Amino acid sequence: MAALRAHNLKMLFGQRLLFEGLSFEVGKKDRIGLVGANGTGKTTLFKLITGELEAVEGTVTKGRQVKLGYMQQHVGSGGKKGLYEDMLSVFDYLIEMEAQLENLARQIHKNPPDIDKLIENQQHLSEAFEREGGLTFRSRARSALLGLGFSEEDFDLSLGKLSGGQLSKLNLAKLLLGQCDLLLLDEPTNHLDIKSVEWLEDFLRSFRGAAIIISHDRYFLDKVSTRTMEIENGQITVYKGNYSDFIKVKKERAAILEKQHADQMAEIERIEGIIEQQRRWNRQRNIIMAESKQKMLDKKLEDLVKPQKQNEEIRFKFKPQTRSGNEVLQARGLAKAFGQEKLFENAAFKLMRGERVFLIGPNGCGKTTLLRILTDEMKADAGEFSFGAKVKYGYFDQRLEGLDLTKSVLDDLWDGYKNLTTTEIRNALAAFLFKGDDVNKKVKSLSGGERARLALLKLMLSGANLLLLDEPTNHLDIASREVLEEALMGFEGTLFVVSHDRYFINKLADRVLYMAPDALEEYQGNYDHYLEKTADQRQGPQEVKSTAPAPAALEYRQRKQDRSLYRRLRARLARTEESVELLDKEIESLNKRLQAPEISADYEKIMEITNRLETARAEQEKLIITWEDTHTKLEELGQPEELED
Repeated sequence: MAALRAHNLKMLFGQRLLFEGLSFEVGKKDRIGLVGANGTGKTTLFKLITGELEAVEGTVTKGRQVKLGYMQQHVGSGGKKGLYEDMLSVFDYLIEMEAQLENLARQIHKNPPDIDKLIENQQHLSEAFEREGGLTFRSRARSALLGLGFSEEDFDLSLGKLSGGQLSKLNLAKLLLGQCDLLLLDEPTNHLDIKSVEWLEDFLRSFRGAAIIISHDRYFLDKVSTRTMEIENGQITVYKGNYSDFIKVKKERAAILEKQHADQMAEIERIEGIIEQQRRWNRQRNIIMAESKQKMLDKKLEDLVKPQKQNEEIRFKFKPQTRSGNEVLQARGLAKAFGQEKLFENAAFKLMRGERVFLIGPNGCGKTTLLRILTDEMKADAGEFSFGAKVKYGYFDQRLEGLDLTKSVLDDLWDGYKNLTTTEIRNALAAFLFKGDDVNKKVKSLSGGERARLALLKLMLSGANLLLLDEPTNHLDIASREVLEEALMGFEGTLFVVSHDRYFINKLADRVLYMAPDALEEYQGNYDHYLEKTADQRQGPQEVKSTAPAPAALEYRQRKQDRSLYRRLRARLARTEESVELLDKEIESLNKRLQAPEISADYEKIMEITNRLETARAEQEKLIITWEDTHTKLEELGQPEELED
């Protein structure tokens, strides 16, 4: 059974139609990327699924016992509650079971008359506790927080002291570990650096339930999604595969529809020519022929299907006013600290004309600070930098300062670039997706993404030959990111860009600089090349076992832990063997069913049994790996010594 079904959904935003006729199904293990331009109704669709909004028409049906998790529903409680404590609240049911086990242990220790009953209850509860993940829930909570970018020092912070971004990350961590069957994730990579996004990708790839993900992060969607749904022109289209697969198929479909439309239009023009010719001859039989052809033409026009309206591509060439020297920028030994907190030191690099260099690194490592040092907004504690001959730089700041909120989009741009003609101004605006009445909007009424587009356009028109860009794709939807990429790919100057948008980096980068605390590490190529070069580093150092003798108390504790581990491993081994045996029986039964005469003619039944066979064999392979791993650990552990009282 599907995790979710939507049928014939229709929704309005005021009097404007958002979408209608939306129907789709979400399988129990689907990971679906939901894409579409801003304002098409993606978040509204999520609210219809959760029941927060009611559709004008249509229904949404969840599968039986499907637990839904929506990122925006989990709001931090605030106050003095600690970060780690709040994270553990997801596992309140396990904490309660743990308390019950401790209480049973105390009762058993007193050796009461009903001790056998208590031991039996303890055994059942202990098995349930372990089955539900009771032995690992604290480590999983800790791993999720660390994976999403928190440090150990953050664990004791009260929720009232967390920033909005930190609260979002906490709520995401709670949602991911909340035992949901269907996750609705609305821009989950916001506030995450690349390392945290990679952790989230790994989590979602191994997630056993279903997920629908709204995201403008195309690299992220490529990594996690198995299907793609696009809302466009009020309709929804479902594609197999990730974002890149979707783009490829969509282009192929569009080309086919364009060809069909062109063929239809050519036939319509041919018939119109015949009609015109017959009417010109104006004889009785010609008039009859013209009327007949007119009926044929009317039918063709009625059946004519126009291709869906695509975003019009308007190319506008952005050129620097002057050509810089070969050496554009050189930095040597730059360092910055705030009080006792060191951000970076020994930062050194060189930019040559025409290069596209990207600066990456974890949140808080000082990337924006480095840009502000280069633009003289901030002073370095040590080191120096210098620009080359005829270098004119332009700086895109995430704060989007420099826009006049009182003016219209057209006037704000025109006042800054009076040397451009009306046609050039309007073409430049159209190239950055400001078309029609959009140009008359007040800047103060623009969304964050629209303001970012306007600021980037002004920067591109400034004539700078070196662009310093700080997270330029933040706030931009996918269409806007593609517009920016197109503009920057045709830019003849030099780029130095801070970004965590890996798709964007892959498309443009010649070189990647990673900001470590004590140096800038340089990698030739784009983000994928950087990943290849750092694969060994990202696996982390190998664990080194200490050979130093432990004190007696530690030895006693270690023996106690060893015996506990030994019992758990033996129990796991027994359970695994039992599961493998059960799957053996199921596989044998399925093979017999495939050979049955009544099944051999039923294609759907054959596919159903074959799919289950593949699943059972895959499960068995995993169990065998688990058995081998457990058996190896038991052999390494050996029989632990008995503990002395």
